[in-house]
Amino acid sequence: MRLKVGVILNPVAGGGKLKQDWPRVAALLKTHFGEFDLRETLAEGDAERLAIDLAAQGCDLVIAAGGDGTASEVADGLLQAFDETRRVTELALLPCGTGIDFARGLGLPKRLDVLLKQIAGAKGRKVDAGRITYVDDHGKLASRHFINIASLGLSGVTDRAVNADKRKGRVSAKALFYWRTVAEFVRYRFQRVRITVDDGKPVEASIALVAVANGRFFGGGMMIAPDADLHDGQFEIVILKAASKLQLIWDLRLVYGGRHRNHPAITMLRGRKVLVEPVGSASVNGALVDIDGESPGRIPATFEMLPGALTLRY
Repeated sequence: MRLKVGVILNPVAGGGKLKQDWPRVAALLKTHFGEFDLRETLAEGDAERLAIDLAAQGCDLVIAAGGDGTASEVADGLLQAFDETRRVTELALLPCGTGIDFARGLGLPKRLDVLLKQIAGAKGRKVDAGRITYVDDHGKLASRHFINIASLGLSGVTDRAVNADKRKGRVSAKALFYWRTVAEFVRYRFQRVRITVDDGKPVEASIALVAVANGRFFGGGMMIAPDADLHDGQFEIVILKAASKLQLIWDLRLVYGGRHRNHPAITMLRGRKVLVEPVGSASVNGALVDIDGESPGRIPATFEMLPGALTLRY
């Protein structure tokens, strides 16, 4: 019995490469899944809405064709649909985009035909997801799910710079994220925040970054959370405290190989709920958030673990 499959395509992912190659991609999809319902995104937020609709139409599997932002929006939509109906719709990834860090952490095959064959023959696996509540750019309280990493500080500023960069899709994600990270860090002002993990004692610190990680990679290949596990029901929390900018820029190379665990400016914690608040003025210390490669707002923010909430086919 064939699955009822929906595909959500971001036509501008990877500079439009996936869209340009779509006849071949569609043929491979039909080989492995038969007929499928194709939907294309036109604007930010479309993937979430389309995923909810496909789940409501009875799809067994929804394939997110795009980068981390597309995958995250689709996952958010499927999790919302499950909350409403309690019916499971599985998620699979066809990664192509500026950031494919979640797919990188899964170790997915790079060859499209191999990947689709693997997805078709796989069984859905329960993986953890997260929910973040934050203040959006209009000053209103907002909430959404995330599947990879939600963070704040330098990452939020870098997200906005990368997404506005005209070279996006034309140069490698690793190079673009690296140079935008360095450029933004040079002018970044460390922000003082209060961090509370589970029911622990709040910690105040001047930070460059706080990453609340479900997956291991972000920023175009940085292994920011080398011990993160999608199945353990806990976040890995990485705190990069204020230090010499010149030294931190030099040490950025350590992050790509996950070799920063013992760095003097790094603190690593584990937990299921994280609250991050600005200390003093929110206009001064209201750090921008990053949610799976997008930056829609700022702190205060609460991050909550949802163990085994998402069914992923890979």
